Amino acid sequence: MTNRTDLERQDQYNGAAEDGYDDYYEYDDDYELEPLEVPIAIALYDLAELMETTPVEVIKEFMRNGYMFPINEVVQHDLVAQIAPSFGFEVLPLEEESDAGSIVPSTDDDDPEMLEDRPPVVTILGHVDHGKTTLLDTIRKTNVVDGEAGGITQHIGAYQVNYDNRQITFLDTPGHEAFTAMRARGAQVTDIAVLVVAADDGIMPQTEEAISHVKAAGVPIVVAINKVDRPEADPERVKRQLAERDLLIEEWGGDVIALPVSALTGDGVDNLLDNLAIVAEVSEFKANVGKTARAVVVEARIDRSRGTVATVLVQTGTLSVGDNIVIGSLRGRIRAMLTDSGQPVEVATPSQPVEILGIAGVPEAGDILEVTEDEKAARQLAEQRIRQSERQRAAGPTLEDVHTRIAAGEVKALNLIIKTDVQGTVEAVKGALNGLNTDQTRVNIVHIASGAITESDVLLGLASQAIIIGFNTEPGQGATALANQEGVEIRHYNIIYHLLEDVERALTGLLEPVYRDVTDGHATVRAVFGVGRRMRVAGFYVNDGQISRGSTVHVLRGGQKLFEGNIASLKHFRDDVREVNVGFEGGLTLDGFNDYQEGDILEAHSSERVR
Repeated sequence: MTNRTDLERQDQYNGAAEDGYDDYYEYDDDYELEPLEVPIAIALYDLAELMETTPVEVIKEFMRNGYMFPINEVVQHDLVAQIAPSFGFEVLPLEEESDAGSIVPSTDDDDPEMLEDRPPVVTILGHVDHGKTTLLDTIRKTNVVDGEAGGITQHIGAYQVNYDNRQITFLDTPGHEAFTAMRARGAQVTDIAVLVVAADDGIMPQTEEAISHVKAAGVPIVVAINKVDRPEADPERVKRQLAERDLLIEEWGGDVIALPVSALTGDGVDNLLDNLAIVAEVSEFKANVGKTARAVVVEARIDRSRGTVATVLVQTGTLSVGDNIVIGSLRGRIRAMLTDSGQPVEVATPSQPVEILGIAGVPEAGDILEVTEDEKAARQLAEQRIRQSERQRAAGPTLEDVHTRIAAGEVKALNLIIKTDVQGTVEAVKGALNGLNTDQTRVNIVHIASGAITESDVLLGLASQAIIIGFNTEPGQGATALANQEGVEIRHYNIIYHLLEDVERALTGLLEPVYRDVTDGHATVRAVFGVGRRMRVAGFYVNDGQISRGSTVHVLRGGQKLFEGNIASLKHFRDDVREVNVGFEGGLTLDGFNDYQEGDILEAHSSERVR
């Protein structure tokens, strides 16, 4: 297809404008629009450059379609599709999202010849004081990669060991909360989870939480029964407790590897590493080193002398010094990379942890790092990430929409996290909910325990797309705020029949959403204007909040409500606007009301879905 010059494009557009915009395509049926690939969101000035025109022309075309945008506005894909034909382009539909935001980067579409074995990534989890840190230290001191003199010179949250000429990457996370926080942000970096259980203590509450978190992640579990050197150690009791929690060990006919170790003396540690290597060999962890690099943030901090320093774990491709990168919604360029031993490197390959310098801002653990071609592409990807995050927060599961999601194939079951007031209630609630399972719908209890709802529960709910049920218990400090921020629904019950009724109605699609009234703002009528013979306009000043076009307005006089209705028109000076914010003046008319008086209070309301 031959591209038009700017002059030809403008001439044809001008001719179409004379005959009427609606007749444009009848006027030139033989002309084929040029395909244009546009991201889900793009800055207006970048869009103008993409369509080989000026930002002013793009702004004018948006105005013709009823949109008023400034030059630095970020516009959505569907709006671009409306105006692109005026410039001779047809916007291509969005492709399905790549694995940029997915849990595990897929290698299904890669050339098998490009795939190479990569080291497994191992996370060690378990109850406090059961020996997780001691076990990590023992492995690190005796198996430093390549036998580097001096050992580890710094802590960067992840490191590699070289055992029997095979590398293994360990994540040094502070607990299962951090493990799940990374999953909650779309990054599952762990290939194998090592569950540490003290032989003298057995399974404790934090051990049970860790089991729930690992099961939700769907990764292989290797159990390290620690402290077997103690006189009071009872490994057989630990094995029985594991079986009670659906973790049947191999010697009892299951598929869970359980090994006795002593992190303090080092006994059994080599056997543990042998088994990790075997699991990795069976699982065949591979990655494409030739792809565009992608990595996950393990931790980040601000260093006084070096600025922002982020530890990242490469998942696919090869990360290089000088790459333009996007981490979450932050942009930057890699100025330097350091290994876990503090040695500078130029490139990092899959499963290799490195510290990187050159980011503007501090990312969060679990944020995805992607390499882009140039700074412009990095800016567009960062803007796209912000909008994806907003959509994901708004799309959290609720009891009201679970049946629709199951019917659409989005989810296979209703995932629940349940916290009760006392331990005795746990089994009763669990048994009653399991009785609701049918051939078509299923209740999947991701985690159930007694105690208050914590931030860890909210993170697990976010990562596993679960709804949190509080039975005679309330959220702890910070849990409610985090749930509201991340869009995780928390429901409270004190009667088991009400809980079962709501869950059953949700599974059959009968549960209606609940809404609450929210006051958005207040304004005072300062003047009343007549427009024509019958219409009157209230000139107002916004005292607090905002008055929006979609608001329901209550007219108050002397503290009494005179009228409640919808806004018919809303203006700021002569311009139609969507909203008028605090400290500004505007004018409005209401459907069905004309009796405004100076001093009247206009109270704006909206409905908000209760989560």
